[in-house]
Amino acid sequence: MTETKKLQPGDTAPAFTLTDDHGDEVSLSDFAGRRVIVYFYPRANTPGCTKEACDFRDSLTQLNDAGIDVVGVSPDKQDKLAAFREDHGLTFPLLSDPDKEVMTAYGAFGEKKNYGKVVQGVIRSTFLVEPDGTIGAAKYNVKATGHVARFIRDLDGLDAADNS
Repeated sequence: MTETKKLQPGDTAPAFTLTDDHGDEVSLSDFAGRRVIVYFYPRANTPGCTKEACDFRDSLTQLNDAGIDVVGVSPDKQDKLAAFREDHGLTFPLLSDPDKEVMTAYGAFGEKKNYGKVVQGVIRSTFLVEPDGTIGAAKYNVKATGHVARFIRDLDGLDAADNS
């Protein structure tokens, strides 16, 4: 199995410009000077991806109050992302990466095990990009359920460490 290059805290976050569910271009540089969570998920409106997106939606006020924005990225086309947003009242940008170039740059696409078989696919991953454009946290192969709460708990630990 070929190892996908994984980003580490301190690495420069790969720049990107992708189309969102409204058809507008969104770039990582749009969030310069702010913290932003960029998370990658396999497919809109599947049970795990829906749970994860709804967890981010339900935690968005807490994250925004902490100065953190959220962006979700999948290989889905714009119309599927728009339906996903509508179906679940999602209030953060959903970006389309059909060529999987951004996912690959973040190490969120490559070989993974799925039901014991090695396949090429989206590796469910979440990154915190710091205001200076570096990776503050990189989590790969995360579970859809409970992941957002664990990520926020880890962020609280990061913040506490920064303030001591």
